[in-house]
Amino acid sequence: MESADLLKKVRKIEIKSRGLSNHIFSGEYHSAFKGRGMSFSEVREYQFGDDIKFIDWNVTARLRTPYVKVFEEERELTLMLLIDISPSAFFGTEKQFKSEMITEICAVLAFSAITNNDKVGVIFFGQTIEKFIPPKKGKKHVLRIIRELLDFAYGQKAQQAEAVRLKKADELKNKWWHNQLNTIKRWFNRSTIPHHTPTKLNNQKPVNDPTNIEQALIYFTNVIKRRCIAFVLSDFIGEGYDKALRLAAQKHDVVGVHIYDIHEQVLPDVGMMRVIDAETGFAAWLDTSDKMVRKNYYAAFMKKLDYCKTSFAKSNADLLSIATREDYVKHLISFFKKRGA
Repeated sequence: MESADLLKKVRKIEIKSRGLSNHIFSGEYHSAFKGRGMSFSEVREYQFGDDIKFIDWNVTARLRTPYVKVFEEERELTLMLLIDISPSAFFGTEKQFKSEMITEICAVLAFSAITNNDKVGVIFFGQTIEKFIPPKKGKKHVLRIIRELLDFAYGQKAQQAEAVRLKKADELKNKWWHNQLNTIKRWFNRSTIPHHTPTKLNNQKPVNDPTNIEQALIYFTNVIKRRCIAFVLSDFIGEGYDKALRLAAQKHDVVGVHIYDIHEQVLPDVGMMRVIDAETGFAAWLDTSDKMVRKNYYAAFMKKLDYCKTSFAKSNADLLSIATREDYVKHLISFFKKRGA
C-alpha cells in the first residue's frame, strides 16, 4: 500500500472512530473505568443533606458559616493496547479481516481514552515483541498508533511478511506435488494401484513459531509499572499464557478481546481443501465433506476457546468474544454498561 493510500485509510478510520467515541463510547468508557481515587477540589457552603464528615472546620471557624470540602475523581488513567499482528490476524471470510476489526476497536478505545484525558500506549506482538509505543496523550499520538497498526497490516512490513509467507507456501506446494508425482510413478511401475487418500504433507516441520501471547504479557507486566487498563486484542490461537495472564491481572485491569472468523469455528462442506496454517506454515489436505473432519475441526476451535475463557476467568479478568461478521459496537457498549453498573 502506497503512503497516500495509507493516509486515506488512517483518515477514514479516524473519522469513524472519533464519531463513535464522541457520541457513544466517551461516557460509557468514563463510567466503566474509574480513576485511582478522590482528590480535594474546593470548599463551598454547607447545604442541607451534605455529609457532616466533610465539613472543613478551619474554614467554618474563620468565616463563621459551615463549609464543606468538595472532592473530584482523579481521572487520569493509562490505557495499554496489546495488539496481535501475527499472520493469523490477516484472515476473514465475512465482512472484514480480523486485523481490520482489531484496528477499528483499537482506534475507538484510543479516541475514547484521549477524550477522557487518559494516556494511551501500545505493544505490537506476534511471534515476538514487534514494537512498544510508550503511553502518551493527544490526538497526534493516537494517529501515530493507527498509522503503525495499518503499516503492520497493509504497509511495507505487511508486504514483506506476505512475500515470505507466499514463497514458503509455493515451496511447500511444489514439494507436495513432487511427492505426489513420485508416488504415481511408483504406482505405475507396479501391477496394481493402491487406494490413496490425500493427507497432510509428510515429514513437515513448522516453518514459524506460533503467536507468543505469554511473552507479550510478561513484557507488558515488566515495562508498565503503574496500574493501568490493558486490552489484549487477539484471536488467542496460541496457548500457555495462563500464568503470565494471572500475573498481569494481579497488577493491572486486563480485558481480553477475542476476535475470530466463523469459518475458524465451522468448516464449510466444499470437498477436498488444501489449507496452510498462517502461524506455523504447516500445510494439510482436508476432506471437508467428511463429517468427522468437520467435527474435529470444530472441537479444536472450542478447545482453544475454552482454554482462553478458563484462563481469563481464573485471572478474574474480563473477556469479550466477537466474530468478524458481528457488530463490535454492540459488544463494547454492552461491556462498558456492565462494567459501569
